[in-house]
Amino acid sequence: MLSLKNTLSSLSEMNAKTTKNLQSLGIKTVEDLLYYFPFRYEDFSQQKKIIDIRPGETITVRGKIINIKTPPTRIPKKITEVYIEDETASVKAVWFNFSLPLKFLAKGKFVQFSGKVSLYRGKEIYFQHPNFELINKTIFEKSEESYQISSKTGSTSGLVPIYPENRNVNSYFLRRLIRLILTRVELNEFIPTNFIKEQKLPNLKKALNDIHFPKSQKDFILAKKRFAFEKMFLIQLRAFSLKQTWEKNSAISIPFNKKITKHFLDSLPFKLTNAQKKASWQILQDLEKNQPMNRLLEGDVGSGKTIVAILAILSALNQGLQIAVLVPTEVLAIQHYLEIIKLLEKYQFKIGLLTGSQNKLNYLHQQKDNKNKISKTKFYEKIRIGEVSLVIGTHAIIQDKINFKNLSLIIIDEQHRFGVKQRSFLQQNAMKIGDENKKNLPHLLTMTATPIPRTLSLALFGNLDLSIVDEFPKGKKKIITKVIPPQDRDQVYNFIEQQVKQKKQVFIICPLVEESSKISEVKSVKEEFEKLNQNIFPKLSLGLLHGKMRPKEKEKSMTDFKKGKYNILVSTSVVEVGIDIPNATIMVIEGAERFGLAQLHQFRGRVGRGQDQSYCFLFTSNNVSDSTTRLKVMEKTNNGFKIAKEDLKLRGPGQFIGTLQSGIPDVTMESLSDIKLIQAARIYAQSLLKYDSKLKKFPLLKEKSDFLSKQIHFE
Repeated sequence: MLSLKNTLSSLSEMNAKTTKNLQSLGIKTVEDLLYYFPFRYEDFSQQKKIIDIRPGETITVRGKIINIKTPPTRIPKKITEVYIEDETASVKAVWFNFSLPLKFLAKGKFVQFSGKVSLYRGKEIYFQHPNFELINKTIFEKSEESYQISSKTGSTSGLVPIYPENRNVNSYFLRRLIRLILTRVELNEFIPTNFIKEQKLPNLKKALNDIHFPKSQKDFILAKKRFAFEKMFLIQLRAFSLKQTWEKNSAISIPFNKKITKHFLDSLPFKLTNAQKKASWQILQDLEKNQPMNRLLEGDVGSGKTIVAILAILSALNQGLQIAVLVPTEVLAIQHYLEIIKLLEKYQFKIGLLTGSQNKLNYLHQQKDNKNKISKTKFYEKIRIGEVSLVIGTHAIIQDKINFKNLSLIIIDEQHRFGVKQRSFLQQNAMKIGDENKKNLPHLLTMTATPIPRTLSLALFGNLDLSIVDEFPKGKKKIITKVIPPQDRDQVYNFIEQQVKQKKQVFIICPLVEESSKISEVKSVKEEFEKLNQNIFPKLSLGLLHGKMRPKEKEKSMTDFKKGKYNILVSTSVVEVGIDIPNATIMVIEGAERFGLAQLHQFRGRVGRGQDQSYCFLFTSNNVSDSTTRLKVMEKTNNGFKIAKEDLKLRGPGQFIGTLQSGIPDVTMESLSDIKLIQAARIYAQSLLKYDSKLKKFPLLKEKSDFLSKQIHFE
């Protein structure tokens, strides 16, 4: 018997070429193959005699091969024609540039065609690119038993699995190979049997058979649910295991100082929202504990996450402890640096900025030193001896040369922009210092400005405690959003000119960097920049920003725009999340139908940062009436969480999340909107770890969990 761990290259049926072709699809082992699920099924349960078929039908017929032709053509396109007959009539199947049938089909054999019936020049009925399956004479002759037999063998009658393919591997080959492997593999259930029974799910063996070769729609639906539960259960198991390990560490307790916190809040020109108060209190309570905080602060654009983080910073600074704030870009680091200096100017704290090109030290109680630069060597030394209380920076902070004296709190902004190793580097760095017998892990607060529905948050960040800021400060003006068809663009251009005369600035976002012949309607950022610069706004100053620019060029472009050197910034989707340009009041998005609602909302968040009324115009391409209804959601609400839920319904979790997580199978992604399934997986994972925290009694399950953790980087 085969095991799931067996490599396909070790099988006698496989040669080097076939193995290489399968590897191009990420299939290397028996498990990879069996977990390579269909993305759809074709229903070929309807069978007819050849004489009864009609154009436009999706049907299955059976017959004996009476001829095979490869007629010459004037154009460089190979044609394969196979003719079959039954007792009533004959019909041909045609394949273009597809020679696979010639490898398996031969005159005199019996075959089954399943597909759509077409009509050639209004006269001849034929099958174009049908699925095909060799059958034996018995199946051909016994029509009453044929459907039952073919269902068992997985042939092209009934529900036929269609897999993601490439030019070297097609669904027909995958079906034959998977069917063969399923008869030879040993499948051991690794999820506790009582969990499977309580959820009324099939066991592993039945689920794999049913997801590849279902006899009914109910079969593959239950199989998909089983594999969704399986992956979600493993994810939750890993998440809670990580959380248990994390909570065994010790941390410096940072007591809540009511007097200083109240003094700071009273000095602000605004009042905290209820959501900010709740999130702040959760974080401050975590900091008081002797075990390290591991919390995700999730909030919409403009909801005020920064002030929540500053309250945590203030608590640590008041105890004479060090804090590191890690952000993905230099522009964002400088922005945080200046904002925190402004908010904490009444306090005697030493704050440093460290990026790839800048290192500054700001003594808040000594205004004369506010703009003084310092050499990196001296800066590193001041961090080591604890003279610098707060360091704000980019990846430049993550290096062996930098050692903190008493790092107690790490804040990571836009945490998904950093890898697992990068996020853990500062924690390990901090543990190098101190008594060998008692090392404290810093408290960790990660932040994201991407509104994620709670269901997704529970699924993807099960190892983190979650605080959500889903309320906007009072008085914040709603960004006026309009979907603009092509014929109304000139009105928007005129409006932009009027706004620029009032010293306002504009973002224009394009989907592509260079013109694409394949997507002629989609604006290229370079092409659009030239058109706007020369024809639409010749009297205005325009800047350009796209992902193919060097990092320093991108930073300069954003900085120049922030300083007001450009009236308009024409950009791709690389515009930074979190960048605060209060003077920017207009966002124009070309080809808006090509973006998800959540991403459109992120773009829109680049404006409306100041006190002035802001606008977002969603430009659509021609003939996109189907997308207009979806885009109208943006006109109705500015709430990112509502938009994210709508995006989840319309586009599915896979597209919604994008690259937030890697390695999560499609069948699992589909389940992320199923809150009951996720909750069940969480409950089972928690109960199992309470019973057996090391999974010693469940070795197969532990092996699966450990393997999954290498695939999905959610730590």
